[in-house]
Amino acid sequence: MAEEDETGIRILQSLRGKICEAKNLVPCPGPNRMRDCFCTVSLDQEEVFRTKVFEKSLRIQLKNAVPPNHTIHIPFYGEDFYFEIPRPFQYLSFYVYAKSVFQRDLPVGKVAIRKDDLCKFSGKEHWFSLQPVDPNSEVQGKVHLEMKLNELITDNGSVCQQLVVRIIECQGLPLVNGQSCDAYATVSLIGPARSDQKKTKVKKKTSNPQFEETFYFEVTRSSSYTKKSQFQVEEEDIEKLEIKVDLWNNGNLVQDVFLGETRVSVKILRNDSSHRAWYLLQPKDNGNKTSKTDDLGSLRLNVTYTEDNVLPSIYYISLRDLLLKSPDVKPISASAAHILGDICRERYEAVLPVVRLLLHHNRLVPFVSAIAALELEQTQEANTIFRGNSLATRCIDDTMKIVGKSYLTVTLKPVLDEICDSNKTCEIDPVRLKEGDNVEVNKENLHQYVQKVFNSIIQSSMSCPTLMCDVFNSLRQLATKRFPDDPHVQYSAVSSFVFLRFFAVAVLSPHSFHLRAHHPDADVSRTLTLISKTIQTLGSWGSLSKNKLSSFKESYMYDFFKSFQEEKCIEEVKKFLDEISSNESKESSGVEESVVHKEGEVHKRAQGRKRIGKKNFKKRWLRLSTRELSYHKAKGKDALCIIPIKNILAVEKLEESAFNRKNMFQVIHTEKPLYVQANNCVEANEWIEILSRVSRCNQGRLNSYHPSAYLCGNWLCCKATSETQPGCKPCTATMPANIQLDIDCDREIERIFSLFVSNAHKLQKLEEACASIAVYQGPQKEQDDYSHFTIQDPRVTFKTINQIRDISEQLREHHEKFQKKRSTSAKYGSEDNPIVGMVS
Repeated sequence: MAEEDETGIRILQSLRGKICEAKNLVPCPGPNRMRDCFCTVSLDQEEVFRTKVFEKSLRIQLKNAVPPNHTIHIPFYGEDFYFEIPRPFQYLSFYVYAKSVFQRDLPVGKVAIRKDDLCKFSGKEHWFSLQPVDPNSEVQGKVHLEMKLNELITDNGSVCQQLVVRIIECQGLPLVNGQSCDAYATVSLIGPARSDQKKTKVKKKTSNPQFEETFYFEVTRSSSYTKKSQFQVEEEDIEKLEIKVDLWNNGNLVQDVFLGETRVSVKILRNDSSHRAWYLLQPKDNGNKTSKTDDLGSLRLNVTYTEDNVLPSIYYISLRDLLLKSPDVKPISASAAHILGDICRERYEAVLPVVRLLLHHNRLVPFVSAIAALELEQTQEANTIFRGNSLATRCIDDTMKIVGKSYLTVTLKPVLDEICDSNKTCEIDPVRLKEGDNVEVNKENLHQYVQKVFNSIIQSSMSCPTLMCDVFNSLRQLATKRFPDDPHVQYSAVSSFVFLRFFAVAVLSPHSFHLRAHHPDADVSRTLTLISKTIQTLGSWGSLSKNKLSSFKESYMYDFFKSFQEEKCIEEVKKFLDEISSNESKESSGVEESVVHKEGEVHKRAQGRKRIGKKNFKKRWLRLSTRELSYHKAKGKDALCIIPIKNILAVEKLEESAFNRKNMFQVIHTEKPLYVQANNCVEANEWIEILSRVSRCNQGRLNSYHPSAYLCGNWLCCKATSETQPGCKPCTATMPANIQLDIDCDREIERIFSLFVSNAHKLQKLEEACASIAVYQGPQKEQDDYSHFTIQDPRVTFKTINQIRDISEQLREHHEKFQKKRSTSAKYGSEDNPIVGMVS
């Protein structure tokens, strides 16, 4: 989700990473010192991701340790996460919790990284020491203040000064126990010998309270100014005075919860009698003071934060056109897209924006065909075809991940759910067998699982996306042309991708492909590893000679493969590969199994209720499948309501003011609107995105909607009294759905521009290599200077590099101009650029 400022720049934030493991965590007291634990990820104080609970994972006993039976605490999480960040934030925090059954989960410690410091750790694993979780340091949000000095004449004619403090509003206060705050503020004037405090009214159920309250403080004694007509700050101890604003959540019958504070020195009025600004809320003064604490352990994290400052579309036209010409450039190695892949060879994510851009403009298949042909020219043996980490294999990998997402869900998710949930023992390695295991039973369990996965794959050709089929068809033809005497190569060219790099990888890591919510535990991971290895080999049988089976390193795997009917499997694989690499149009049977896209716990408002009330909101399990949206009393229970996907007319955010609740969205369908509150801003964003995507092709979609609710006889947003009144705001998603429309081309081009800029030194080396070859008709430098570059035609490549340089320089100038304009418009203290208040 983008923040767009008044300069027209869109600020797009995303976060990718992995919670790897913890070590040296503090065990709990008592005879049984082991406990279950989990990790969470928070934007400020809003939890946006949670790992699964790892049972008894804080303690591992080492029998051969010195001293004997020494315990270490190393829970392994291995949880990947990725999400778009839909709002501003100050801190990214990771919390480790000990799970409790009968009371609230106990925080073990946290890692808090300031947003400005995220770039220091980007893309690399780091061990972070856990810090104590202090309630006084858990803050977020900002406050809008105005201060001014008034000169007053007292009854005796003397002059005194009065400090006027107006607390206008707050924004972005955290949820407390899942609910919006009942917020109030205390405003204090603090000095060496004074502390005057005043308090605002409580604002119920809102994270953005509007206070609009003014308080008056005497800052000078009237006797000091009997002969003064002009107040001079320096003549009073006013420079030692400060205004302190504390935000609190009113606890009613329980203790009030601290939400944050800010401090402003009164001397800020030295040169101006009035001051008005936004301030970020800070931890309580004693919350930031570091003291000697026990070692709470460490957490190993890999975090990549990306912020794209996307300009208006018109500025990207030149770079877009240069990249879109890439499939037509002869030779392909001289194209802008290939050059980017060459200079970013070590950065796997560099290929993704190119793939997305070419996909959006229907230029992907010719580009992939051209770079695959180039790789085949350099391949000497048919049995090594597409085995390396080349530009061609990386492009095709990303293509399959983008366009094959639904294909994987339909094909693998049902059987993977069964495997992960049933958790049958499948170990067949004699060395790994546990006491009491029966290897023959395990082998039969594994065989059944493999057969189910294999059958799901070979029967899925009708679901294979057309674009993937087009790519496979091209690969097949190119491989046959390159190795005309090898009858197996037409199959290995396709199986090396669809089995080895697509299905087998998804089986091995279902959480990475969004087929499972979390990383599986160790036993299930081992089962999935065995299934993945088997699927890879079965998938390659159609392109291998029989004697290749004798090359298995593990004897137990060779024995296991004897349980499959080899000839039958070979024919089934060949038939499947023929079908997915054919350029003939496929006809679906029309019968599709309903597959779950997303599900989770939410709060739902009762449909059709006319009044505001807490009891109207119930906890429900929301479930979206390929056919319908439904909600249930709990997971696994019968549906209480079913909304067919075809009946959804719009999916939009709901204003917080409608029910004084954050993270709400509405599903507008042929009946009453469904109002849903997600658990956090990221989850709300994901629900809106996926519901919009699956329903964009629906007939009768709305062009406008009401951003608030119909309550007490009128729409809260536009005050219209008729419930059937057309919406007062344009819908955000009205275009038909397909993969291409979900791609933000300007953002992808901005990322490509950033990659060219950050790899300018490699671009320079490539340019020098082209010049050397062109002038001297051959390499004149050490081979290492440009051995990693592919230079078929140095003159054409040199020309393209110069075009890239010129366009990049123009874009850099545009960025500087917009940033200058932005820094001028968003002055320090504005809503978009709040001041970091003083801390003691």
